[in-house]
Amino acid sequence: MPNEDPWDAEASQQVARMTPGRQKAGVYSAVPDEEEPKPDPAEPEPDPEDDEFEEIEFVPVRAKLSAAIGGFALLLATALIVGSLVTGPGARTSYVIVLFGVQLLGLLAWTMALQPPAAGITAGVVAIAALAADYLAATGEPGALLPLIWPALAGFVAAMIAQVIRAEDRQRAKDTWRTTLLIVAGTIAYALLITLTRVPLGSQAIVVCCVGAGTALVIARLADAVFPKPRIALQVPRGATGIVLGAMLGTLAASVLGSYLVYPFTPTKGAVLGLIAAVAAHLIDLAVNFGEAGRRLAGDAPTFWLARHMQGPLGGFALTAFVTYLSVHWYLT
Repeated sequence: MPNEDPWDAEASQQVARMTPGRQKAGVYSAVPDEEEPKPDPAEPEPDPEDDEFEEIEFVPVRAKLSAAIGGFALLLATALIVGSLVTGPGARTSYVIVLFGVQLLGLLAWTMALQPPAAGITAGVVAIAALAADYLAATGEPGALLPLIWPALAGFVAAMIAQVIRAEDRQRAKDTWRTTLLIVAGTIAYALLITLTRVPLGSQAIVVCCVGAGTALVIARLADAVFPKPRIALQVPRGATGIVLGAMLGTLAASVLGSYLVYPFTPTKGAVLGLIAAVAAHLIDLAVNFGEAGRRLAGDAPTFWLARHMQGPLGGFALTAFVTYLSVHWYLT
């Protein structure tokens, strides 16, 4: 019988023999390729920026360390307060020695933490400038601020000159001159306490402000050792409860102390001075903590542990000395 159907099995075989380059059925062409799954519009598209963010490191709070820093702040406040009370017209040498020792501690801590170029020479120059500022504060005009500015400027200029001598230090000095200025200013700021002891209201103002700042720092650190919550940041081992509680109790202690001092001190003025001193001390202490956290996130080598934990209270009382001087001359008089 003739094959009338052009698409039967025999006709298909003949077509396959006539076109050898064509793929055989059942090998590739007979089975269609699987289609790529279409994205579900309900699911959000992956964000490529999510892969760039790393997990935030959580730094735990060490209770014993927080208590130790609080104890150091208490000792420092006690030394400054007692020294200002026993200082007289002919007995300033002991207070100068105490303050110079505190200045050397602060200089050591800040030099090791901030790591300026030519660190050894910079520390030596700043130490000489601090000693000159202490001498001028004890022998110069009572209450004068200008004699302390000249040693600070001379120390800063001499430190910058020492930092640009070598080529490797010269490249860093352009970026770290603010760091050098902070080291010089923080070290010489303690000489203001010697100047304040030579004015009528200076010693009492030192007591009020150091009590406010010392109470704030001690309470904040002790509270961090017990209840460090809520956290300021995951990378910073500090709690907001201690900071707020320290500022409140520091203001209260200064207010109570102001009620027992002679005119022009009042509970209100004592509270104002205590609040300013407590906030100033907290700002420097927190700035040190955030600076250490930033250094850790950047992958830099950590600071020596002793300098790292001392620089917060030392910097806080350095700024307290400055605000005490301003309060005496612009608020109490």
